[in-house]
Parts: sequence; C-alpha cells; structure tokens
Amino acid sequence: MKIALRLSAMIVLAAVAQAQTASYPSMASVEQYQMPRHAEIELARTAAPKSISDDAEILVLGKTGYEVAVKGKNGFVCMVERSFSAGIEDPIFWNPKLRAPICYNAESVRSFLPHITKKAEWALAGLTKEQIAEHIKAALASKQFPDLAPGAMCYMMSKQQVLSDSDPHWHPHLMFFVPATGAAAWGADLPGSPVLSATDAPERYTIFMVPLGKWSDGTPAPEMK
Repeated sequence: MKIALRLSAMIVLAAVAQAQTASYPSMASVEQYQMPRHAEIELARTAAPKSISDDAEILVLGKTGYEVAVKGKNGFVCMVERSFSAGIEDPIFWNPKLRAPICYNAESVRSFLPHITKKAEWALAGLTKEQIAEHIKAALASKQFPDLAPGAMCYMMSKQQVLSDSDPHWHPHLMFFVPATGAAAWGADLPGSPVLSATDAPERYTIFMVPLGKWSDGTPAPEMK
C-alpha cells in the first residue's frame, strides 16, 4: 500500500495519509468535525505516554478554532488534529472522519503549532482550500509561521487514532519537523531504514517520522510491513 506522509502540511497530519477510498472535494458541515469536549480531552491524552500527557496542556476544537481546555505545566501541548491539519494539497484535507491525537514538545509548540491552529481557524471560518493556500503564503512571508526551532518534534502514539480511510490506526510514531530538506540528510526512505520522510513544499518543511513498536498505553503495535 502506498504511503504518502502528509501530516499537518500534518497530519497529519502526523499525519500519515494513505490512498483514500473516498473523495472529499469540499468541507463537510462543521458539526462533523466536532466531538464532545470531555471525549476530546481524553483522546488527546492518548497521543503520548501518561508521563508526558498527564501534565501537558490540552487544546480542543471549538467553533472558531482550537482553545485551551486544560492548562499544562511541562511545556507539551496535546490535541486531536482534524483533516485540515494536513497539507493543502492532500486529498484527506476535508475528510471529517479523521482524528489524530498528537502531543507537541515546547519547540514545536512555538514554531510548528501555529501552522495547525491557524489552518483550523481558516477552515472553520469557511475559507476554501485556495483561500487557505493564499493565507499560508502570507503567513510564511510575515513570519506568522515562524522558522522551525531545532528539536521540534511530536508524539503520535494513540491506539485510537484515525489517520486515513484505508488504514486508520496505522502505527504509533514520532515526528521531527525541520526546514525543507532532502531525505538523504537523515538516511530516510532507504531499504532497511526505520526513518520515513515527507516534504510539504507549500509550507516549506519536512517531516521525518520514526514508527514505534508500542502504543502510548504500552501495548504492542503491529510490525511495519
């Protein structure tokens, strides 16, 4: 199965997007992207081991964007990303079923999280993909999207994650965010290498991703094929 890494580009997202079995040409109703507040908090915490997520700040998706639901004290921010965290060119961009729990460290909170929160605001405001693309260009030019900080990374280890239609849970993994660079710099995408990469040209960053063998609750994950 062909894997295209488009996390937050995300998701992500993480994400990780795979060949889709459905088409999502436009945004669904806002309600389809929402979830109960308590359930979203609990799902966000599954992104990383409890030793990290228990003391993390938690964001939830409100009517106009992400908002703080729980104050944190360790510098991490955990949230559940929706499809519009993905790259603007990704076919999953409007998929209302996607739920991607993710925990960002302090460096990525400062330098990468603005990509995610602003795209959510623009999507919920009713902007088209073309309009969001123009906003991304302006945000990069004005430094509203700052330069990526060294050490920016995140955890995506939730057993409940839904990252695509074809392989929703995929694998637990870590992601590292760097300015756009070639895969060879990290030895990524080579036979036997555990590192995968994806570059989001419009947002000018590369994600290096390392799959893990356990979910955040410590249970074993399926092996990579």
